[in-house]
Amino acid sequence: MKKIMLVGAGNIGSTIAALLDAAGDYAVTVVDASPAALASVTTGARVQVQTLDITQPDALRAALAGQFAVLSAAPFHLTTAIAEAAVAEQVHYLDLTEDVASTRRVRELAAGAQSALMPQCGLAPGFVSIVAADLCRRFDSLHSVRMRVGALPQFPSNALNYNLTWSTDGVINEYCEPCEAIVEGVPRQVPALAEDEEFSLDGVTYEAFNTSGGLGTLCETLAGRVINLNYKTIRYPGHAAIMKALLNDLRLRDHRHVLKDILENALPAALQDVVIVFVTVSGLRDGRLMQETYAHKVYSQLLGGTLRSAIQVTTAAGICTALDLLASGRLPARGFIRQEDMALADFLDNRFGAVYAGGPAASPPRRADPRVAAGHTAPAHKFKGLRPLAHG
Repeated sequence: MKKIMLVGAGNIGSTIAALLDAAGDYAVTVVDASPAALASVTTGARVQVQTLDITQPDALRAALAGQFAVLSAAPFHLTTAIAEAAVAEQVHYLDLTEDVASTRRVRELAAGAQSALMPQCGLAPGFVSIVAADLCRRFDSLHSVRMRVGALPQFPSNALNYNLTWSTDGVINEYCEPCEAIVEGVPRQVPALAEDEEFSLDGVTYEAFNTSGGLGTLCETLAGRVINLNYKTIRYPGHAAIMKALLNDLRLRDHRHVLKDILENALPAALQDVVIVFVTVSGLRDGRLMQETYAHKVYSQLLGGTLRSAIQVTTAAGICTALDLLASGRLPARGFIRQEDMALADFLDNRFGAVYAGGPAASPPRRADPRVAAGHTAPAHKFKGLRPLAHG
């Protein structure tokens, strides 16, 4: 049984602990500076809790000693400290951050690490990059890659058409920071909350706009291979206009703590949500311009008798799947690992990744694969630049 330290006892952290506990292969210690947060974690023979201030480097390193891996479900501004301690203790490191600067620091640390460092193991960045890379492998050359993801309330009931389903700090960060993209073949930074668009799926109209971090490492992976690459967050129509007024007109982007306080005291949390993943890739195949689309929804569901939101389930399943593949030798044991280094089929066949294929997380592996709306099953060997790493 492999020993895992999980940093962060919030909604996502508690879901990760529940999934790993149900799997039966991991002994998990959940650490957090807040005893109140730890009290919400279901403990048992395989899950223990420990109060720990991870801003104290010596205490953090002592807690990491002897662990197989550390999983960070902590706020993005704490991730680099955890990664630095993991490298020092030669412990594998996985996180959920969408913060671009944090990921760059993790990559720097991985250059000389004796363990594996794998950031961005959630939904977006995370699973959406695995989907996009899989679709890209089906083309001889690429024209555009458009990635759209959203975690939305099933029953919106306020002017923002939004409920808190994710880290408030994380949402504000991705609404404020510059966004990576490739435009006409050139890597660029584009502004957040810009380039609004509308689209319909299953008869429902949505809007989408630039947000930071969702591309993960795909800008680097696809540089020189794609003409246009972008990521946008999905919301119900009207959300972006209000957020622009708050952030720009009222200048709350310069007072993020005020905006956080407003949102957390005005918007209730909701467990009845839906996660939408919508990825479209176009390019040349056998001399013809073709397009393929992946469209999938995941809803909130019961896990171990507890209702978990869709964003909790999908995010936790992402990092648990990455851990499983790492523990089983399906991923390299040292250095920097990109999300797109995982094959989509391996992800969906995993007991945790099965939630994306319509099955319960931590259930036995299944072969259902809803990944391409058109049902195309072209060979994956043509676009060699994205071939998954060979795992002995």
